[in-house]
Amino acid sequence: MKGLQVVKDTVLNLSSNPGVYRMLNSLGDALYVGKAKNLKKRVVYYTKIRKLPKRHQRMVSETTSMEIIETHTELEALLLESNLIKKLKPKYNILLKDNKSFAYIVIDNTSTFPRIKKYRGVKNSKNKYFGPFASADSVDKTLTILQKVFYLRSCEDNEFQNRSRPCLLHQIKRCSAPCVGKITEGNYKEFVNEAINFLKDGNKKINKVLSDKMEKASKEMKYEAAASYRDRIISLSSIQSNQDINISIEEDIDVIAITQLAEQTCIQVFFFRCGQNFGNRAFFPNETKEIHPTKIIEAFLKQFYHINEAPKSILVNKLPDDYSLIGRALSKKNNKQVNIIQPKKGEKKNILEHAIRNSENALKRRLANRASQKAIFKRLSEEFHLCKVPKRIEAYDNSHTSGNAMIGVMVVVTESGFDKKAYRKYNIRESAGTGDDYAAMREVIRRRFEREIKENPNRDSISWPELLIIDGGLGQLEATNNILSRLGIVDVGVIAISKGKNRNLGDEKIHQFGRQARKFDKTDPILYFLQRLRDEAHRFAVTSHRIKRSKNLFKSELDLVPGIGTKRKKSLLNNFGSIKNIKDAAIEDLLHVDGINKSLAIKIYNFFH
Repeated sequence: MKGLQVVKDTVLNLSSNPGVYRMLNSLGDALYVGKAKNLKKRVVYYTKIRKLPKRHQRMVSETTSMEIIETHTELEALLLESNLIKKLKPKYNILLKDNKSFAYIVIDNTSTFPRIKKYRGVKNSKNKYFGPFASADSVDKTLTILQKVFYLRSCEDNEFQNRSRPCLLHQIKRCSAPCVGKITEGNYKEFVNEAINFLKDGNKKINKVLSDKMEKASKEMKYEAAASYRDRIISLSSIQSNQDINISIEEDIDVIAITQLAEQTCIQVFFFRCGQNFGNRAFFPNETKEIHPTKIIEAFLKQFYHINEAPKSILVNKLPDDYSLIGRALSKKNNKQVNIIQPKKGEKKNILEHAIRNSENALKRRLANRASQKAIFKRLSEEFHLCKVPKRIEAYDNSHTSGNAMIGVMVVVTESGFDKKAYRKYNIRESAGTGDDYAAMREVIRRRFEREIKENPNRDSISWPELLIIDGGLGQLEATNNILSRLGIVDVGVIAISKGKNRNLGDEKIHQFGRQARKFDKTDPILYFLQRLRDEAHRFAVTSHRIKRSKNLFKSELDLVPGIGTKRKKSLLNNFGSIKNIKDAAIEDLLHVDGINKSLAIKIYNFFH
């Protein structure tokens, strides 16, 4: 085995220092990134080929070279490893598929009247951040309630500065309208401080304050003010009622539970901040067969907290071997002490058990859905006489407005559901502006499969489909079959789904080459599956088209001139006022514009003449 010899040759020149090693394939792509306290001892492990799991045996067989980076400490090696995994996404590392950062609520203190909003990204030390929240939906719900309770503005600064009368949010009692002076700066800051205290400490203290104010207003017969305080208390209560579980421990805690079943893995994460439950999220790492849970947790912690802020305490049900080292790395990254612990008793143990139950249930639901999806795929292969049961199905659609901003799309579904990372958009080139749907479909199918054949001539990749679903009728079906035939592809099934009479849902006709069009019963799971896939392709096509069309609205002829970017275009328009005046300008006139030298002035002049 050539890969084994590569590893053995590498071991001969390795030191016993800490560092990071990379295994590369023939294209120079990273197959695996690992860190080691002792490089020589760690890499020797891969030379004992018969003792390796099958996954690692495949990895070694594909290895054509190795790259080694020595570090001063094991901590440096761990941090470097996390960076490289995020950047390179190696094939044989355990990868966290959903690696987006989580949403926060931020109170923006850069303005006299701070704004409250949802936020992702780099943090500004001047602002106050609260989170993370497990989903964008939970942030939106909390923001809505916070607006009802604390009347903080949510509008953009330019809108805030240019308003002459209150907006609708003020009329429905969700904003105090500081934009038009409906509240003083002092009273607004009081609302801001109340919101900060609530997000820090929960509604324990703020409820008492609001109750006292309500009673006082009622005694003074200020019934409108008393009703306002009452409404704010009700809104605060709804936040707590929406939370499944809260804790008495008033510190920031993440609870991470891993479960494995039927060679699948689920990791459930709960976020608790100051005793409040900010939601939970389930993750399903890929390629975890034959891997011990502690190794999976280790990979998860390094990747998850590479992009998300770590709290002071992380509770886990399986302690990784390097938990102390990972804790030190997270402490360094977050500038605070971070502890990874496996609690054995008390409230923390109860919270962890709750997370474990959620993890088990999420995994069982996923396995049930996958079994259902497999049954659908099997029926598809039988109904449409496919060469084999599909593992990957692709759906195609295109969208345009009278031929403008034409775009084609591909969506992908596997046994695990929609694979959004595999979705593709195609800007229509050859038939752009014509509105010819058949030509657009031919172009999309040709470009998709010409590239696949070039990159994967053996057709053994997971990106090779067994079935194509085309949104359209016989015309689109024929266009697709013609391209596949020309490329010599005969083992991929193709069906087209067209709308029935009066475009009624459930009356769709399914077309397949050489067979009569057929309909399925409205309650048939096959029809429901095809409708879902067709609708997802349509949604993706329309959304992509709208984005392209909106971008085109801001384009001008200047965008076509080589060497003219955003700054120079702005300078030209500021100087001449319009495209027409730029067209009429002489070379000497163009030279007066900032950033335009003689060669560029000649280019612009020649372009328009």
